[in-house]
Amino acid sequence: MSRADDDDDDVPVGGPLSWREATYKFGPLRNALAAALLVAAGLAVEWLDGPEAVAIALFLAALPVGAWYFAQEGFEELVEEREIGIEALMLLAAAGALVFGLFEEATALIVLYALAESVEELTFARTRSAIRGLLDLAPKQAHRLVDGREETIDAERLRIGEVFLVRPGEALPTDGVIRDGTSTLNEAAVTGESVPVEKGPGQDVFAGTLNGERAIEVEVTRAYADNTLARIVHLVEEAHSQKSRAQRFVDRFATRYSPAVLAAGVLIAVLGPVFGGDWKEWALRGVTVLVAGAPCALVMSVPVAAAAAISRAGREGILIKGGLQLEALGRVQAVAFDKTGTLTKGAPQLTDVVALAGDEREALRVGAAVEARSEHPLAHAIVTAARERDLEMPAAQDFAALVGHGAGARIEGREVWVGSPKLVAERAPDIELPAEVEDLQGEGKTVVFVGEGERLLALLALRDEPRPEAVEALDRLRRIGARHLVMLTGDNRRTAEAIAGQLGIDEVLAELKPEDKVAAVEQLRERYGTVAMVGDGINDAPALATADLGMAMGTGGSDAAIEAADVALMADDITKVAEALRLGRRASRISRQNLLFSIVLLAVLIPSAVIGLLTVVVAVAVHEVSELLAVGNGVRAAQRPARLAPAAAEA
Repeated sequence: MSRADDDDDDVPVGGPLSWREATYKFGPLRNALAAALLVAAGLAVEWLDGPEAVAIALFLAALPVGAWYFAQEGFEELVEEREIGIEALMLLAAAGALVFGLFEEATALIVLYALAESVEELTFARTRSAIRGLLDLAPKQAHRLVDGREETIDAERLRIGEVFLVRPGEALPTDGVIRDGTSTLNEAAVTGESVPVEKGPGQDVFAGTLNGERAIEVEVTRAYADNTLARIVHLVEEAHSQKSRAQRFVDRFATRYSPAVLAAGVLIAVLGPVFGGDWKEWALRGVTVLVAGAPCALVMSVPVAAAAAISRAGREGILIKGGLQLEALGRVQAVAFDKTGTLTKGAPQLTDVVALAGDEREALRVGAAVEARSEHPLAHAIVTAARERDLEMPAAQDFAALVGHGAGARIEGREVWVGSPKLVAERAPDIELPAEVEDLQGEGKTVVFVGEGERLLALLALRDEPRPEAVEALDRLRRIGARHLVMLTGDNRRTAEAIAGQLGIDEVLAELKPEDKVAAVEQLRERYGTVAMVGDGINDAPALATADLGMAMGTGGSDAAIEAADVALMADDITKVAEALRLGRRASRISRQNLLFSIVLLAVLIPSAVIGLLTVVVAVAVHEVSELLAVGNGVRAAQRPARLAPAAAEA
């Protein structure tokens, strides 16, 4: 029926399309309005008792004008796909009305259907063009710096490695990394968060973000055509073409249902007179059945809500990969979280150093020398602490990761290792761990040891603070219907339980290896149904892939995370998880409403048409109004998810 799944060739791109612009630029709506004017002129001639031939001529002229676009679609569908679509039903019904001299009814059918179709298509197109409007946020010109001189050029001419200047109040033309200057930037266009963030040298910045109070110099890391805004638009538009299971079912149903309606209309027109009825009356009933039974509202019940929700999510910095993923968001019952960097800040700090043999500064010095070769967040914290104490770290040789959570290297000829209590138990099973370990873990701290051979040199305690917004984010998830919230972590149980206690997590699964997290996700699915896994998109890749829905946080600068996840959260903000689930639930709820409404309507209209309770005009009016109601209801999925107050419930 509609070209909602096509490329919208008739829709101007480059930003949101207003209704006024659409009247002049959008072909289907323009033709439908022109046809309506011709019909109005014909009715005026009749009302003024003008020549009947003039009125009929105006009605007949309205037919090709109004049917121009959807008739082409119906013909292409019939010839190329060998399918009878809704357009064919409407054209046959109009032809039947013309045979009986019902010019007003025929033109009313064509014009009302054309108007409804054009409004439906335009609504769909405006939903998509809203996300394309993000591209307009990146300025078309840039202030490039060459040998200290500033020159204004087209942003498309910027090349990777070049440096451009961004003054206060200006937006960034493309992605880059700050080389000089510190300022606050509003990243709402990318992350959906309107609170400005302060950034300085070495930090990534994105196209379309608005610079605050100070000028900054930025080195280009992405070409203008491949910046973050362009990637968001591309991914969202790709998502529109990925259909959910419900949408695929409706499409298959409509493919078989429309020919059945045509057959029913023909049978009614033929069999009525056979059993003694008036042939003209039964032929008109057959025409009315074609109109009443056309499944327009049913076919549009799911895709318009999905398109609206996916576009809304994209503008909020939530990239949903397609209809299947949106559908899964609406079914999520359990949410599993990685701990480090997801529920916590991901920036642990060294809080305690307890010497067990020798000097604590020496133990920290050699331990940091080992960890200087590691990329783990705990290793970074240990190295940072050593530097803050002005400890000189010697070069490590023969560095190796150790099975059992740790690392080792040769430091100044000594075999030094750093690892968890589990590693101690494996390497030195006869050593009794200090009593402080349980106390520190009970405070939510992670304990690691520095050792040499089978001798413990020191105990190091580190703490990664929970995200300040984590409690609120988990509370929101519960209020929108998430039944079970779980923490999956490789950290020790006491530390994990201490953090979980602060946040109110329902269940903690600790000391997990990557394969253990996969098994945990599978067990959660068996117990609760649809499971979402939230992590960083790289370290938790196996678990993210296993979950029904993998959600990667803070992916603004990460291609790998965006590609790996089913849902990519551009902001490093855990509250976006609840917003994503709310969008999915709202879209699913609206789709169900539309489906039920459409099925009930068909169940009422078709029998009414068969027994003669409906005329062609009434059937057309009810049919098209119902289609617009379904479209209007679906567009509600694009409403911005409001932040829930503490006592609020999901509407």
